[in-house]
Amino acid sequence: MEQQNKMGTAKMGPLIFSMALPAMISMIINSLYNIVDSIFVAKYSQDALAAVSLVYPLQMLVVAIGVGTGVGVNSLIARRLGEKRQKHADSAAEHGIALAVVGGIAFFILGWGFSGVFVGAFGASEAVSTFAVQYSHLAVGMSIFVMISMMCEKIQQSGGNMIIPMCQGLTGAIINIILDPLMIFGIGPFPEMGIRGAALATVIGQIFGMALGLWGVFRQQKVLNVNMREFKWRGQTIKDIYRVGLPGIVMQSVVSVMTAGMNGILIAFSQTAVNVLGVYFKLQTFVFMPVFGLNQGALPVMGYNYGAHNRKRLMGAYKITLTAAVVIMALGLVLFQLLPEQMLMLFVDKSDAAAAQEMIEVGVPALKTISLSFLGAAFGIINSTLFQATARGMNSLIVSVCRQLVVILPAAWILGQQFGLNAVWYSFPIAEIAAFFISYILLWREYRTELRFLGIEREAKA
Repeated sequence: MEQQNKMGTAKMGPLIFSMALPAMISMIINSLYNIVDSIFVAKYSQDALAAVSLVYPLQMLVVAIGVGTGVGVNSLIARRLGEKRQKHADSAAEHGIALAVVGGIAFFILGWGFSGVFVGAFGASEAVSTFAVQYSHLAVGMSIFVMISMMCEKIQQSGGNMIIPMCQGLTGAIINIILDPLMIFGIGPFPEMGIRGAALATVIGQIFGMALGLWGVFRQQKVLNVNMREFKWRGQTIKDIYRVGLPGIVMQSVVSVMTAGMNGILIAFSQTAVNVLGVYFKLQTFVFMPVFGLNQGALPVMGYNYGAHNRKRLMGAYKITLTAAVVIMALGLVLFQLLPEQMLMLFVDKSDAAAAQEMIEVGVPALKTISLSFLGAAFGIINSTLFQATARGMNSLIVSVCRQLVVILPAAWILGQQFGLNAVWYSFPIAEIAAFFISYILLWREYRTELRFLGIEREAKA
């Protein structure tokens, strides 16, 4: 199979970037529509923007379950292909689709049944809480479409197909961007739906992305034979998926917990502080998403060569990916240091001078301080890619929990209590420094105990 062979034989640099570029483009476009979504919501009202920020942890939980399970499936497929175990790779893909459906049903129950309880825990104003529940019903409750779409992306990427996943992201993003202003403000044939319109536009875009993804998995790709008609649950396959996927899910979920915790800390200072954190998470996707796209291109390459016991190509992929990630994050750091005010002004109604001034006063120090963590984050993300590709998802979990819970939330609370709001933002670089050292120790341990011997094992088997 050509796509399998290229991961084991093609020149490493061009291979990774040819696979990563479509994912990077897709994720940048997705970043754009997330930002555009928030810009239109902010123009509708600052209460609506605060509501979207409060619901963001639940949306991150959707991503955590979808991406975490997808990474487990991706890693398992890539390793089984590298081991020449075709039927097991096919079974992993089938289980991935089934698990995405189960996850979507769970979020339907969460979004429609428990959004009010979640939003009410923050003590926000009645207007913000009402907006947040309305947004969550659709944006979280109808997540089955994006769950299936994300899984289709991971299945195709595991076999080296990065073009259709890119088109999935582009399709969803373009439809969302077009529908956003029409459905929020009631332009043309659409009634004014406000924050519900923003959520519905997102869901419609996700439906089209899912349809394209299903076509890619079942009709277009040739690496895997995915046949759901004969699907049967297999406990060992689920175990193999979540051996990597469960730490990934928890790792992503702690971002949701961290965001909710930070919102709880910040709302004690002001609603604007919560808005600033929400805006930061939207803006930083422009920097982080290209790196995550690089991650998606490198993961199947690393997983394949780990399965094939080819240490040279595995570590070569790691070094190339890390270098590229550092360059991207360095550019992001420069952008956040030089243009924080211009980026923040996208998310305010300029006719409201007081709100604009408060956003600048709170947001500029926040963006400049948080962005100091970018370079360390590059190392952490690519290390997690290597851990996931080699079925060591627990290492990624350890690093993520230390970064997002053990360090950042206590640091944010202590700094806020002792030194005020501007000090809270320093918890991000502090947490990244701690995570850097932990990640380095875990990587050195894995390399010393196993990874450096992969080439020797391969030669012995030859």
